Amino acid sequence: MGVVQDGPPPGGFPAIRYARRVPSSGPTGTALFAVTAALMGYGFYKVGQTNIERRALKEEKRAVRAALVPVLQAEEDRRFVEAQRAAQEREAKIMGKVPGWKVGEQPYEKTWMPPTRPNGNPHVIN
Repeated sequence: MGVVQDGPPPGGFPAIRYARRVPSSGPTGTALFAVTAALMGYGFYKVGQTNIERRALKEEKRAVRAALVPVLQAEEDRRFVEAQRAAQEREAKIMGKVPGWKVGEQPYEKTWMPPTRPNGNPHVIN
């Protein structure tokens, strides 16, 4: 009998799997990047819209305060005049018996001096 060599089956042997196959577990990197970019774009849009709204509210508050300044200043002027009048009445009552005293006038010399510095010398800047 002759030598019979064993050979492959007809059509060949099946392929041997030697590579590690990791199953796909989620979206691709491109899809993740696209979704992240879309979310960030929407977030930046909302931040911009909120900044515009906040800026408008600040401007409105500033305009309201500017409109109220003359009224508040008039009230303060009225209060100041009344306080000055009351102070002069008290001064007249307290100093009424002092000869030569004039109500409302400064008893001090009217020459101006520069404000003193912390070391007491008005000409030396610390």
